[in-house]
Amino acid sequence: MSYFDAASAAPLHPVARQALVAALDEGWADPARLYREGRRARLLLDASRQTAAEAVGCRPDELVFTPSGTLAVHTGVSGAMAGRRRTGRHVVVSAVEHSSVLHAAAAYDPTEVGVDRTGRVDAAAFAAALRPDTALACLQSANHEVGTVQPVGEAARLCREAGVPLLVDAAQSLAWGPVEDGWSVLAASAHKWGGPPGVGLLAVRKGVRFAPQGPADERESGRSPGFANLPAIVAAAASLRAVREEAAAERARLSELVERIRSRVPGLVPDVEVVGHPTLRLPHLVTFSCLYVDGEALLGGLDRAGFSVSSGSSCTSSTLTPSHVLRAMGVLSEGNVRVSLPPGTPAADVERFLDVLPGVVRSVRDELGAPAAPPAAAAVPSGPQDSAGSPDAPALTVDSLGRRCPIPVIELAKVIGDVPVGAVIAVLSDDEAARLDIPAWCQMRDQEYVGERAAERGTAYLVRRRS
Repeated sequence: MSYFDAASAAPLHPVARQALVAALDEGWADPARLYREGRRARLLLDASRQTAAEAVGCRPDELVFTPSGTLAVHTGVSGAMAGRRRTGRHVVVSAVEHSSVLHAAAAYDPTEVGVDRTGRVDAAAFAAALRPDTALACLQSANHEVGTVQPVGEAARLCREAGVPLLVDAAQSLAWGPVEDGWSVLAASAHKWGGPPGVGLLAVRKGVRFAPQGPADERESGRSPGFANLPAIVAAAASLRAVREEAAAERARLSELVERIRSRVPGLVPDVEVVGHPTLRLPHLVTFSCLYVDGEALLGGLDRAGFSVSSGSSCTSSTLTPSHVLRAMGVLSEGNVRVSLPPGTPAADVERFLDVLPGVVRSVRDELGAPAAPPAAAAVPSGPQDSAGSPDAPALTVDSLGRRCPIPVIELAKVIGDVPVGAVIAVLSDDEAARLDIPAWCQMRDQEYVGERAAERGTAYLVRRRS
């Protein structure tokens, strides 16, 4: 089985395993105690903090360990907002932040800043969203779904000029190197770089107004209450140092493998959109979406073929809504595949994936009755398209109510050739994914997306045939 989902959780690094086993014997005591076992535990905790701080690029006394990356994010957001409560309750976030950041920001007055089709934030637009009552801004270092690297350094400079602290979610990028300087608060999670689950990092720069909002405790500077899981912390710090030492070689090797996927998939599989920035991206991650494909069926087929991958398609989500990242980018969401290679991935595994993928996609499309090729152009109408003369009145209506994507898109593709060039088709759908996938299909097929209208049931999505 080839595991291609390191962006969700990287396999435990061998150094983490060794450190964890050793620390179970040496680091079980309370590091706050003065007897020998406590002193030994304190030495392990201090050494781990020093190691992690060096990797982050901060002082050891600026960094604390938390029980998870999610808790690090929530503690960072709530503490920074409380520390600047006199400024206001406004917080600026990018539209593609991890859900933990968006959930934490939702407790205040958030403004989401959009991204381009590569998933990248414009730093000037991000800064333009700052207001006099902005207490905090949040920007990830790199996106967890498409790998796009964000302009953290420039955004941090603009935030600093406005007097607003910047919180950076560095979970996806910390294994590859330190975040650009200028941030005020930083959060990360050990299981993203090959450490054990259940360990997060929270760094708060000296001079940043910060008031922890969790239960009161004297441990970890009052920012992470409770008895620390010291063996896991030791393993997390040791593995972070190890992956950083290997980062340069693995970056070059995995970048070549990812580029191999990015360049060859569009030629191997028809109607594929590779998403994310082509160059400003993480070295181990690539995401693509396949037209006329059900994401759950695609992942199941790849799993049976021996590949573990992830997806942002709504049919693979417990909420049955498309990924907020893909939605913000305005790209196709159904048939979405995220490949994130863990360190050490053999090139032979990638070649086998490229051999298997076309057959799996073809099988899913055949099962759904997807069209084989775009229709030929029909004659241009010589008269008005309807009795009222409205150019947007549908010449044909496709009823796909009660059917999940990609079915509405497939039904649209089947009938687009039945209307003349210039005519409009209305697709009725009550699937939220259609709002994203029908415009994306239009862009991929060079058809005109007219817009959407409320219908008696669901929504009518209007498409004008251009070719």
